[in-house]
Amino acid sequence: MNKIQIIPDKFKICSGSTLKLIAVVTMLIDHIAAHLMTEKTVTFAVGGITLSLYVIMRRIGRVAFPLFVFLLTEGFVHTHNRLKYGGSLLVCAIVSEFPWDLIHSGQLIYKGQNVFFTLLLGFLGMCAAEMWGDRHLIPLLALVGLAVLSVVAEADYGLNGYVFIILMYALRENELFRPFTAFLFGRCWYVMAAFIPIMLYNGKRGFIRGPVLKYAFYAFYPVHLFILYLFEYRIISF
Repeated sequence: MNKIQIIPDKFKICSGSTLKLIAVVTMLIDHIAAHLMTEKTVTFAVGGITLSLYVIMRRIGRVAFPLFVFLLTEGFVHTHNRLKYGGSLLVCAIVSEFPWDLIHSGQLIYKGQNVFFTLLLGFLGMCAAEMWGDRHLIPLLALVGLAVLSVVAEADYGLNGYVFIILMYALRENELFRPFTAFLFGRCWYVMAAFIPIMLYNGKRGFIRGPVLKYAFYAFYPVHLFILYLFEYRIISF
């Protein structure tokens, strides 16, 4: 695969840890708005245009998913143990389902599945593409089957999220066309903003090293959902 690069290496200043931090912060901003605010929360006018803090925060949050997907594809390509990597995604998906259900329904029953299931399905799709890439029918059937599962299971971001992961993997060496995958989502211009730090990625791990920080990154998702659930349902208050 020929690599198409837009930004010269000397300008690539973002490590994997930087991308993780941006992803986590933008996700938190998005979820605070989604679960603790309404469109009328803190509105103000700028130049005759009325803006809502809620809308601004949700649009900032569009950056998070593409960053998590990029980190997933990087992890897939560079991991030395695919089974362990997939197992970690599965465990996180199962653990995260409890706060995910609570925050969306107030109880431990909710029809949709959290984003780690989407990432897991994308991971399995990448495994199928790599393992059986020279056998056209087998990977195609596996990819279609996983796509159907993403719809039936109502995984977060749905079919578009799954397809986005596969396209990000297929275009992992192509900085020119990769941003256009954002058109799979509404408000695509805000999603495209995620590709700025992605194009500045320098391939280095950064400051998040060792098992403690590694698993703290994974744990942030279910933990922050549970905390937001406590506030949303007035179990604790400000």
